[in-house]
Amino acid sequence: MTRRIAALLLIALVGVLPLPVYAANLSAVLQLLSAGHADEAVAALRLQLQAAPQDAAAHALLMRAYFATQQWDDAIAEGRRAVALDPQNSQYHLWLGRAYGEKAEHSLWVMAVGLARKTRIEFETAVALDRNNLEAHSDLAEFYVQAPAFLGGGTDKAQTQADQIRALGDETSALGISAQIAEAAKNYALAEQKLRQAIRVSHDNPNAILNLANFLQRRGRMTEVEATVNRAFLAATGSEPGYIFLEGAQSLYLAGRNFNGAMQMLRTYINSSQHSENAPLFQAYYLLGSILEKAGDKGGAAQQYRAALALASSFEPAQTALKRVK
Repeated sequence: MTRRIAALLLIALVGVLPLPVYAANLSAVLQLLSAGHADEAVAALRLQLQAAPQDAAAHALLMRAYFATQQWDDAIAEGRRAVALDPQNSQYHLWLGRAYGEKAEHSLWVMAVGLARKTRIEFETAVALDRNNLEAHSDLAEFYVQAPAFLGGGTDKAQTQADQIRALGDETSALGISAQIAEAAKNYALAEQKLRQAIRVSHDNPNAILNLANFLQRRGRMTEVEATVNRAFLAATGSEPGYIFLEGAQSLYLAGRNFNGAMQMLRTYINSSQHSENAPLFQAYYLLGSILEKAGDKGGAAQQYRAALALASSFEPAQTALKRVK
Protein backbone atom coordinates (compact mmCIF):
# COMPACT_ATOMS: atom_id res chain seq x y z
CA MET A 1 0.00 0.00 0.00
CA THR A 2 1.42 3.40 -0.90
CA ARG A 3 1.83 6.09 1.73
CA ARG A 4 -0.76 8.30 0.01
CA ILE A 5 -3.40 5.54 -0.13
CA ALA A 6 -2.74 4.71 3.52
CA ALA A 7 -3.14 8.39 4.39
CA LEU A 8 -6.46 8.64 2.56
CA LEU A 9 -7.74 5.53 4.33
CA LEU A 10 -6.65 7.03 7.63
CA ILE A 11 -8.53 10.26 6.92
CA ALA A 12 -11.64 8.34 5.93
CA LEU A 13 -11.51 6.17 9.03
CA VAL A 14 -11.33 9.12 11.41
CA GLY A 15 -15.03 9.72 11.04
CA VAL A 16 -16.03 6.12 11.80
CA LEU A 17 -13.53 4.80 14.33
CA PRO A 18 -14.25 5.27 18.05
CA LEU A 19 -11.97 7.82 19.70
CA PRO A 20 -9.65 5.39 21.55
CA VAL A 21 -8.85 3.60 18.29
CA TYR A 22 -8.08 6.82 16.43
CA ALA A 23 -6.07 8.22 19.33
CA ALA A 24 -3.60 5.40 18.74
CA ASN A 25 -3.37 6.51 15.12
CA LEU A 26 -2.03 9.96 15.96
CA SER A 27 1.36 8.34 15.48
CA ALA A 28 0.34 7.68 11.86
CA VAL A 29 -0.47 11.37 11.47
CA LEU A 30 2.95 12.21 12.88
CA GLN A 31 4.46 9.95 10.22
CA LEU A 32 2.60 11.96 7.57
CA LEU A 33 3.96 15.17 9.05
CA SER A 34 7.47 13.76 9.22
CA ALA A 35 7.21 12.68 5.59
CA GLY A 36 6.26 16.23 4.57
CA HIS A 37 2.64 15.43 3.67
CA ALA A 38 1.33 18.53 5.40
CA ASP A 39 -2.07 18.76 3.70
CA GLU A 40 -2.93 15.14 4.51
CA ALA A 41 -1.83 15.53 8.12
CA VAL A 42 -3.87 18.70 8.56
CA ALA A 43 -6.97 17.10 7.03
CA ALA A 44 -6.75 14.09 9.36
CA LEU A 45 -6.18 16.26 12.42
CA ARG A 46 -9.09 18.56 11.63
CA LEU A 47 -11.40 15.58 11.39
CA GLN A 48 -10.08 14.22 14.67
CA LEU A 49 -10.69 17.56 16.38
CA GLN A 50 -14.24 17.73 15.05
CA ALA A 51 -14.87 14.47 16.91
CA ALA A 52 -12.73 15.31 19.96
CA PRO A 53 -12.11 19.06 20.32
CA GLN A 54 -10.42 18.54 23.70
CA ASP A 55 -7.67 16.33 22.27
CA ALA A 56 -4.53 18.20 23.33
CA ALA A 57 -2.20 15.92 21.37
CA ALA A 58 -4.11 16.54 18.14
CA HIS A 59 -4.01 20.32 18.71
CA ALA A 60 -0.25 20.08 19.32
CA LEU A 61 0.34 18.12 16.12
CA LEU A 62 -1.79 20.58 14.17
CA MET A 63 0.33 23.39 15.61
CA ARG A 64 3.44 21.67 14.28
CA ALA A 65 1.86 21.17 10.85
CA TYR A 66 1.00 24.87 10.64
CA PHE A 67 4.49 25.73 11.91
CA ALA A 68 6.08 23.71 9.10
CA THR A 69 4.02 25.55 6.48
CA GLN A 70 4.83 28.94 8.07
CA GLN A 71 1.23 29.69 9.06
CA TRP A 72 2.29 31.33 12.29
CA ASP A 73 -1.08 32.65 13.46
CA ASP A 74 -2.74 29.26 13.05
CA ALA A 75 0.21 27.56 14.75
CA ILE A 76 -0.07 29.91 17.73
CA ALA A 77 -3.83 29.38 18.00
CA GLU A 78 -3.45 25.59 18.04
CA GLY A 79 -0.52 25.77 20.43
CA ARG A 80 -2.48 27.87 22.90
CA ARG A 81 -5.28 25.32 22.80
CA ALA A 82 -2.83 22.49 23.40
CA VAL A 83 -1.18 24.10 26.45
CA ALA A 84 -4.57 25.13 27.86
CA LEU A 85 -5.68 21.50 27.72
CA ASP A 86 -2.36 20.08 28.97
CA PRO A 87 -0.43 22.85 30.73
CA GLN A 88 2.19 20.49 32.18
CA ASN A 89 3.48 19.30 28.80
CA SER A 90 6.98 20.69 28.21
CA GLN A 91 6.99 19.95 24.47
CA TYR A 92 3.74 21.83 23.87
CA HIS A 93 5.18 24.95 25.51
CA LEU A 94 8.40 24.56 23.52
CA TRP A 95 6.58 24.43 20.18
CA LEU A 96 4.29 27.30 21.13
CA GLY A 97 7.40 29.34 21.97
CA ARG A 98 8.83 28.51 18.56
CA ALA A 99 5.62 29.66 16.88
CA TYR A 100 5.67 32.94 18.82
CA GLY A 101 9.32 33.39 17.88
CA GLU A 102 8.75 32.90 14.16
CA LYS A 103 5.76 35.23 14.24
CA ALA A 104 7.96 37.83 15.97
CA GLU A 105 10.61 37.55 13.25
CA HIS A 106 7.97 38.22 10.60
CA SER A 107 6.23 41.12 12.39
CA LEU A 108 6.73 44.85 12.75
CA TRP A 109 8.85 45.92 15.71
CA VAL A 110 6.00 47.02 17.98
CA MET A 111 4.21 43.68 17.68
CA ALA A 112 7.47 41.71 17.71
CA VAL A 113 8.35 42.95 21.21
CA GLY A 114 5.26 41.42 22.77
CA LEU A 115 5.69 38.21 20.82
CA ALA A 116 9.32 37.94 21.88
CA ARG A 117 8.31 38.16 25.53
CA LYS A 118 5.80 35.37 24.98
CA THR A 119 8.52 33.33 23.29
CA ARG A 120 10.77 33.64 26.34
CA ILE A 121 7.97 32.75 28.74
CA GLU A 122 7.09 29.60 26.80
CA PHE A 123 10.71 28.47 26.53
CA GLU A 124 11.30 29.08 30.23
CA THR A 125 8.13 27.18 31.07
CA ALA A 126 9.23 24.26 28.88
CA VAL A 127 12.55 24.08 30.75
CA ALA A 128 10.89 24.40 34.17
CA LEU A 129 8.48 21.56 33.39
CA ASP A 130 11.20 19.20 32.17
CA ARG A 131 14.79 19.87 33.21
CA ASN A 132 15.93 17.07 30.88
CA ASN A 133 14.42 18.67 27.76
CA LEU A 134 17.59 19.41 25.80
CA GLU A 135 15.70 21.05 22.93
CA ALA A 136 14.06 23.48 25.34
CA HIS A 137 17.38 24.35 27.00
CA SER A 138 18.94 24.95 23.57
CA ASP A 139 16.11 27.13 22.26
CA LEU A 140 16.03 29.13 25.48
CA ALA A 141 19.79 29.64 25.32
CA GLU A 142 19.54 30.89 21.74
CA PHE A 143 16.82 33.32 22.78
CA TYR A 144 18.97 34.63 25.64
CA VAL A 145 21.88 35.20 23.24
CA GLN A 146 19.82 37.05 20.65
CA ALA A 147 17.37 39.05 22.77
CA PRO A 148 18.22 42.40 24.36
CA ALA A 149 18.17 42.74 28.14
CA PHE A 150 14.80 44.52 28.22
CA LEU A 151 13.23 41.41 26.70
CA GLY A 152 14.92 39.15 29.23
CA GLY A 153 17.98 38.27 27.19
CA GLY A 154 21.55 38.03 28.42
CA THR A 155 24.64 36.01 27.64
CA ASP A 156 25.06 35.12 31.32
CA LYS A 157 21.68 33.41 31.20
CA ALA A 158 22.66 31.66 27.99
CA GLN A 159 25.84 30.36 29.62
CA THR A 160 23.78 28.96 32.48
CA GLN A 161 21.75 27.00 29.94
CA ALA A 162 24.97 25.78 28.31
CA ASP A 163 26.18 24.55 31.69
CA GLN A 164 22.92 22.70 32.28
CA ILE A 165 23.11 21.09 28.83
CA ARG A 166 26.68 19.99 29.58
CA ALA A 167 25.50 18.49 32.87
CA LEU A 168 22.93 16.50 30.90
CA GLY A 169 25.74 15.01 28.84
CA ASP A 170 25.56 17.00 25.60
CA GLU A 171 28.96 18.64 25.33
CA THR A 172 28.55 19.32 21.60
CA SER A 173 25.45 21.48 22.08
CA ALA A 174 26.99 23.22 25.08
CA LEU A 175 29.98 24.22 22.96
CA GLY A 176 27.64 25.43 20.22
CA ILE A 177 25.92 27.77 22.67
CA SER A 178 29.28 29.02 23.94
CA ALA A 179 30.16 29.78 20.32
CA GLN A 180 26.97 31.80 19.91
CA ILE A 181 27.83 33.77 23.05
CA ALA A 182 31.33 34.52 21.74
CA GLU A 183 29.98 35.55 18.34
CA ALA A 184 27.45 37.88 19.95
CA ALA A 185 30.37 39.51 21.79
CA LYS A 186 32.18 39.81 18.41
CA ASN A 187 34.91 37.49 19.63
CA TYR A 188 34.93 35.65 16.33
CA ALA A 189 38.17 33.79 16.95
CA LEU A 190 36.78 32.25 20.14
CA ALA A 191 33.48 31.44 18.44
CA GLU A 192 35.28 29.56 15.68
CA GLN A 193 37.45 27.79 18.24
CA LYS A 194 34.36 26.56 20.10
CA LEU A 195 32.70 25.38 16.89
CA ARG A 196 35.76 23.42 15.82
CA GLN A 197 36.02 21.94 19.30
CA ALA A 198 32.40 20.83 19.02
CA ILE A 199 33.25 19.00 15.79
CA ARG A 200 36.16 17.23 17.48
CA VAL A 201 34.29 16.11 20.59
CA SER A 202 31.36 14.91 18.49
CA HIS A 203 33.66 12.93 16.17
CA ASP A 204 32.63 14.87 13.07
CA ASN A 205 28.92 15.11 13.79
CA PRO A 206 27.38 16.53 10.57
CA ASN A 207 25.25 19.03 12.46
CA ALA A 208 28.29 20.39 14.29
CA ILE A 209 30.12 20.74 10.96
CA LEU A 210 27.14 22.57 9.48
CA ASN A 211 27.12 24.98 12.43
CA LEU A 212 30.68 25.91 11.49
CA ALA A 213 29.65 26.36 7.84
CA ASN A 214 26.86 28.74 8.85
CA PHE A 215 29.30 30.74 10.99
CA LEU A 216 31.77 30.99 8.09
CA GLN A 217 28.95 32.18 5.85
CA ARG A 218 28.08 34.96 8.29
CA ARG A 219 31.77 35.95 8.27
CA GLY A 220 31.81 36.09 4.45
CA ARG A 221 34.31 33.25 4.05
CA MET A 222 32.44 31.68 1.15
CA THR A 223 35.16 29.39 -0.19
CA GLU A 224 35.44 27.79 3.24
CA VAL A 225 31.64 27.54 3.43
CA GLU A 226 31.59 25.31 0.35
CA ALA A 227 34.34 23.02 1.64
CA THR A 228 32.70 22.75 5.07
CA VAL A 229 29.23 22.02 3.70
CA ASN A 230 30.72 19.30 1.50
CA ARG A 231 32.37 17.85 4.59
CA ALA A 232 29.02 17.81 6.42
CA PHE A 233 27.34 16.17 3.42
CA LEU A 234 29.95 13.40 3.27
CA ALA A 235 29.72 12.83 7.02
CA ALA A 236 25.91 12.63 6.83
CA THR A 237 25.50 10.37 3.81
CA GLY A 238 23.80 7.15 4.77
CA SER A 239 23.32 8.02 8.43
CA GLU A 240 21.91 11.45 9.18
CA PRO A 241 18.35 12.77 8.75
CA GLY A 242 17.56 15.20 5.97
CA TYR A 243 18.12 18.33 8.04
CA ILE A 244 21.79 18.23 7.08
CA PHE A 245 21.05 17.98 3.37
CA LEU A 246 18.41 20.71 3.42
CA GLU A 247 20.45 23.12 5.54
CA GLY A 248 23.65 22.35 3.66
CA ALA A 249 21.98 23.11 0.35
CA GLN A 250 20.55 26.29 1.83
CA SER A 251 24.02 27.38 2.96
CA LEU A 252 25.47 26.85 -0.52
CA TYR A 253 22.52 28.67 -2.11
CA LEU A 254 22.92 31.69 0.17
CA ALA A 255 26.67 31.68 -0.37
CA GLY A 256 26.16 31.59 -4.14
CA ARG A 257 28.49 28.60 -4.40
CA ASN A 258 28.29 25.17 -6.04
CA PHE A 259 24.65 25.10 -7.09
CA ASN A 260 25.19 21.67 -8.61
CA GLY A 261 26.32 20.34 -5.25
CA ALA A 262 23.34 21.93 -3.54
CA MET A 263 20.97 20.32 -6.01
CA GLN A 264 22.69 16.97 -5.50
CA MET A 265 22.09 17.24 -1.75
CA LEU A 266 18.43 18.08 -2.24
CA ARG A 267 17.83 15.29 -4.76
CA THR A 268 19.60 12.81 -2.49
CA TYR A 269 17.19 13.76 0.28
CA ILE A 270 14.09 13.88 -1.92
CA ASN A 271 14.83 10.43 -3.33
CA SER A 272 15.63 8.88 0.03
CA SER A 273 13.18 6.81 2.03
CA GLN A 274 13.86 8.69 5.26
CA HIS A 275 12.37 12.14 5.66
CA SER A 276 12.04 14.13 8.86
CA GLU A 277 9.80 16.81 10.29
CA ASN A 278 12.67 19.24 10.77
CA ALA A 279 13.41 18.99 7.03
CA PRO A 280 9.93 19.04 5.40
CA LEU A 281 9.96 17.44 1.98
CA PHE A 282 7.99 20.31 0.47
CA GLN A 283 10.67 22.73 1.63
CA ALA A 284 13.29 20.62 -0.15
CA TYR A 285 11.27 20.85 -3.37
CA TYR A 286 10.90 24.61 -2.86
CA LEU A 287 14.62 25.16 -2.31
CA LEU A 288 15.45 23.03 -5.35
CA GLY A 289 13.07 25.19 -7.36
CA SER A 290 14.74 28.35 -6.02
CA ILE A 291 18.16 27.12 -7.13
CA LEU A 292 16.87 26.16 -10.58
CA GLU A 293 15.20 29.56 -10.91
CA LYS A 294 18.43 31.30 -9.93
CA ALA A 295 20.21 29.25 -12.59
CA GLY A 296 17.70 30.40 -15.22
CA ASP A 297 15.66 27.19 -15.52
CA LYS A 298 12.17 28.57 -14.95
CA GLY A 299 10.46 25.46 -16.28
CA GLY A 300 12.36 23.20 -13.92
CA ALA A 301 11.76 25.62 -11.06
CA ALA A 302 8.01 25.64 -11.71
CA GLN A 303 7.97 21.84 -11.63
CA GLN A 304 9.59 21.82 -8.18
CA TYR A 305 7.31 24.55 -6.83
CA ARG A 306 4.28 22.52 -7.97
CA ALA A 307 5.73 19.46 -6.23
CA ALA A 308 6.03 21.47 -3.02
CA LEU A 309 2.43 22.71 -3.26
CA ALA A 310 1.16 19.19 -3.95
CA LEU A 311 2.28 18.34 -0.41
CA ALA A 312 1.59 21.68 1.27
CA SER A 313 -0.87 23.78 -0.71
CA SER A 314 -0.79 26.61 1.86
CA PHE A 315 2.99 27.05 1.73
CA GLU A 316 3.09 30.71 0.70
CA PRO A 317 6.73 30.92 -0.46
CA ALA A 318 6.05 28.26 -3.10
CA GLN A 319 2.78 29.92 -4.10
CA THR A 320 4.56 33.23 -4.66
CA ALA A 321 7.48 31.64 -6.48
CA LEU A 322 5.23 29.69 -8.84
CA LYS A 323 3.40 32.88 -9.82
CA ARG A 324 6.76 34.51 -10.48
CA VAL A 325 8.02 31.87 -12.94
CA LYS A 326 4.79 31.24 -14.85
